[in-house]
Amino acid sequence: MDKHIAVLLMAYGTPANLDEVESFYIHIRRGRKPTKEQLDELIGRYEAIGGCSPLIEITHQEAHLLEEALNKHNTGNVHFTVYIGMKHCAPFIEDAVSQFVKDGADAAVGIVLAPHFSSMSVGVYEREANEAALAQNFSDLSFVESWHLEPSLLDALEERLRHEMGKFSDAEKEHLKLVFSAHSLPRRILDQGDPYPEQLLETSRALALRIGFSDWQFAWQSAGRTEEPWLGPDILTVIDDLAEAGYTAVLDCPVGFVSDHLEVLYDLDIEAQKRAKVKQIHFERTASLNADPRLIDALKQSITAVCKEKGLL
Repeated sequence: MDKHIAVLLMAYGTPANLDEVESFYIHIRRGRKPTKEQLDELIGRYEAIGGCSPLIEITHQEAHLLEEALNKHNTGNVHFTVYIGMKHCAPFIEDAVSQFVKDGADAAVGIVLAPHFSSMSVGVYEREANEAALAQNFSDLSFVESWHLEPSLLDALEERLRHEMGKFSDAEKEHLKLVFSAHSLPRRILDQGDPYPEQLLETSRALALRIGFSDWQFAWQSAGRTEEPWLGPDILTVIDDLAEAGYTAVLDCPVGFVSDHLEVLYDLDIEAQKRAKVKQIHFERTASLNADPRLIDALKQSITAVCKEKGLL
């Protein structure tokens, strides 16, 4: 008898167009409406990157390629189907869970399109998926906790780092800082022993070692606008400090993100780039992985490892 394994591929979500920005923002704010100034600023950011984020389209591409990869060399009577579940827009995580239960999945494995685990990011996705599964009386749901050192992931990032390094002159490389960045989270995760910061550093160390570049540091970006302190230093502050220290070139590798979306296309390509120009710094960033075959392989390897551990394969 065939075994049907559902793969719950989860991502943050994005408004599909400018008309959806307000409802998307309200969902992020857990039902609280933003002020007119807050809404106008967010709409302005989406307008600056062309009107909407490509995240949904990219996620669909990744899901299609992942399903192909999981089934391509699969032996036995196991079939994989990939379901997309977004945190803040349709199709929501609970919608995806309802769908794979309706489709008769025998087991499911969830993975978030974020390689590094935090209880405040990946952990939230997992809790929402578990709650949805419980509501559907579905008990066989497992998760890939993190995949930040998957060889294929590191291969793809290394290739991008080497490519971007070629954009700097030999003279610029004498005063170049390599910066790895990721989405900031509230500083209280440090008191909780959350693995997020250390996992990010593990990825960064591995990549710096691979390309043989020792002059690097970590920076945070895209912090939320709340009263509590968030992890720092922020990438804009880092650019200011590097200029003051005499650096004339910065290569940013946003290791916390795998796909193009607002936090990359605006926060780095527009905001950080603008700050770097003011400081007379040549700023480049590595291209997002998006539907790179090596990203798909990293996802596949992580999922199949969990399936084998659970006796599904």
